[in-house]
Amino acid sequence: MNLADTVHLPTAPPSLGTLLEWNPQPVPLLPIIGLTLAAVYGWGVLRMHRSGRGWPWWRTACFVSGCLLLVVVMGLAIEGYGHKVFSVWMFQHLTLSITIPPLLVLGSPGQLLLRASAHHGLGRLLLVAALAGLRSRTARTLLHPAVTIPVFLFSYYGLYFTPILDTVASVWFGHIGVEVFFLATGVLFIVPILSTGPLPIRQTNLGRLFDIFLEMPLHVFFGVVLMMATTPVLSMFTDPPAGWGIDPLMDQQTAGALAWSYGEPIAVVIVVVFAARWYRDETRGTSTGLLHAQRGEDEDREAYNNYLRQLHHRGSA
Repeated sequence: MNLADTVHLPTAPPSLGTLLEWNPQPVPLLPIIGLTLAAVYGWGVLRMHRSGRGWPWWRTACFVSGCLLLVVVMGLAIEGYGHKVFSVWMFQHLTLSITIPPLLVLGSPGQLLLRASAHHGLGRLLLVAALAGLRSRTARTLLHPAVTIPVFLFSYYGLYFTPILDTVASVWFGHIGVEVFFLATGVLFIVPILSTGPLPIRQTNLGRLFDIFLEMPLHVFFGVVLMMATTPVLSMFTDPPAGWGIDPLMDQQTAGALAWSYGEPIAVVIVVVFAARWYRDETRGTSTGLLHAQRGEDEDREAYNNYLRQLHHRGSA
């Protein structure tokens, strides 16, 4: 079925007001996912508080913000314009793959699941399934840098500079599938970097820092290529409605400028958060080492004092 026959295209030219109008698509899959994730997370937080155990408010704020952003970007008229306007589509892509995943991961939903689920009945089955999935070979493979980085970069270079995106996104279920793919690749890339919960593999801090700085220049270069292109890269954005007043080539340059600049502030925030955690880990490791050393010195001193007391008792005898 053709894409134009199954989507709700706005009639007015794109503007800030029209972009933010409520205009859900016939199959609002990602908005439903966002609302479901927020509801389940809220249930977990409520269980924690009812059992007398606290849960950091900022983790809740991060996760819920990510869910709400998912609902807004995919449920408002932004989604309708994204079918025909390259710059709007690029904004959605960047938000799905760069902004929303860190917010979700910083919410630590895995830790909340392990702590809030009951250890009997259905809750026990849920925990067993979650731990089995976490320890599986599939999870180790998907979270390995040799997979996460190429897949993340493929979502830019592989889709946009080959006929894949034009072919797949020409039907409504393919369009939605690509959006889900953007979100999934973003989550897979950021989980090994920012997650503090149990993972099947755990990189060193230096390795995670390398992953961050490996992705950043390649991501910027993608935007520069779009800005410098003299012909449309994708045919799906070459025929916007005439009443919208969109120049496809100029709009493509705007999309490239977004790809070049959008992720930089977010990358800086991620680096700052990562650096703070690295410093905390190093400080904690140093403190632990000093504590063990102090305990060892105390034990040696006590053993030496016991030895002196024994010599004194023998001399007195």
